[in-house]
Amino acid sequence: MPLAVENPFVRLHPDDNLLIARVGVEAGVEVVPGNGEPAVVTQEGAVTTHPSRVVTRDRIDLGHKMAARMIPAGAPVRKFGQLIGYATEDIQPGEWIHSHNLSVGELQLDYAFSTEVPLDPEPIIGRTFLGFRRADGRAATRNYLGIVSTVNCSATTSKAVAERINRHLLAAFPNVDGVVPLVHKGGCAMQYGGSDHQQLARVLAGFARHPNFAGYLIIGLGCETGQASFLTENYGLTQLDVPGDNGRDTRPLIMTIQDSGGVRKTIDRAVGVLEEMLPEANNVRRVPIPVSELILGTECGGSDGNSGVTANPAVGIASDLLVAHGGTTILGETTEIYGGEHLLTRRAVTPEVGQKLVDLIHWWENYTKFFGVQIDNNPSVGNKKGGLTTIYEKSLGAIAKGGSTALKEVYRYAEPVTAKGFVVMDTPGFDPASVTGFVAGGANVVVFTTGRGSCFGCKPVPSIKIATNTPMYERMIDDMDVNAGRILDGVPVEEVGREIFEKIVSVASGEKTKSEAQGIGDEEFCPWNVGPVL
Repeated sequence: MPLAVENPFVRLHPDDNLLIARVGVEAGVEVVPGNGEPAVVTQEGAVTTHPSRVVTRDRIDLGHKMAARMIPAGAPVRKFGQLIGYATEDIQPGEWIHSHNLSVGELQLDYAFSTEVPLDPEPIIGRTFLGFRRADGRAATRNYLGIVSTVNCSATTSKAVAERINRHLLAAFPNVDGVVPLVHKGGCAMQYGGSDHQQLARVLAGFARHPNFAGYLIIGLGCETGQASFLTENYGLTQLDVPGDNGRDTRPLIMTIQDSGGVRKTIDRAVGVLEEMLPEANNVRRVPIPVSELILGTECGGSDGNSGVTANPAVGIASDLLVAHGGTTILGETTEIYGGEHLLTRRAVTPEVGQKLVDLIHWWENYTKFFGVQIDNNPSVGNKKGGLTTIYEKSLGAIAKGGSTALKEVYRYAEPVTAKGFVVMDTPGFDPASVTGFVAGGANVVVFTTGRGSCFGCKPVPSIKIATNTPMYERMIDDMDVNAGRILDGVPVEEVGREIFEKIVSVASGEKTKSEAQGIGDEEFCPWNVGPVL
């Protein structure tokens, strides 16, 4: 809906009994609850001169909620036209609505599987981006070399190899973006072949095979549970064939510190192998590739009350455009779908696809219950300071990133994404772990919305930052790529969505994001570990 610039509040849906502050508003400001009606009168007293007008009883910060009418204790509170919780006490018109008077309560959802499946959008053909075409036909947006550390015990060694290459050798190879050490805290103390082992292996193999890596090397300690041989035998990773002094020289894709004679010898040997890979990796040029080969991961982190009002809906527009071009867009963070999944099950192409999503929701309910954790604790301290109160509210805003097209498939964490169109991947709400799953599944671009100011990067894939509000965008201008906060000033959501789509194409073609310009992305590799540490 269009926003009234003159009005400091916006109503998102006619059924809502609350308003959202588009700027900070002091107590004693008279407003018209209806959306798009320019009627703001600042007064000293709390005097309402017209029954359709409300006077703020409290200060309402940017992105926070105010009651548009009387909400009795126990009554539903609605945002986006959907239930976000129940009033825990009587809430008077003009009062601030937040954790002190709103809680989740019990939610009953009608999944109505596949009852509102949208028609596929009108195809848009002919659009290309400038990417790297790998020998096997895959499309890359960046050109890195990777070091896959199988276990935390080889993390320091892997980082030392990458640092030596990046600091002393990389300048001679301008077409190589760098060497990325994929280091993490796991790899051992788990059941061999168990669910955690398989999931970690999916992640490591997914990154090793990612088209944004021109080549890779695996480094382990040697005695860990997460054996490198498990990757080569079960996930199709092969030995490395590189040029040598005597023609072709097959060298091990896998190196272990124990077999190589210690850390120093492993570093020297690994640097030598990667040094011989650099000339071939450098011998690439960007070429036109159909936009249909882009796989977009959509993430929101450091969210605020305007995430579901500005940036996420705008990303939804960009997602729809990408789907129309034949591409793929991934929605994750299952704990931030919780409470809004009924809107997606209706869009599922088949009831079976919708049931996959519901099964994930039930798994998360049982998983969190086992540890004595409530999913509603998901909104972080920063989220709540930014105006988000319940997980239902957060989820309803988060799923807007998925746009409006049909839900084509639901994937396990880090599972290869093969379907075209809008899909869901089961990932946690923790941003590094979530995006790690997207990239392992094949995402070659990421958009990341934030209202509080997340500074996320995810080598080897570029991460585009979308700010939900203008004050944060201006304060963190060196980190934010697009200002969706302009929507609060009346700029149409569709216009910002198209801007985001064009930014996706430009970044895929080589334009550096703000996080890339600052070298962010080496520390964000974070495989999700769901099981016990043995």
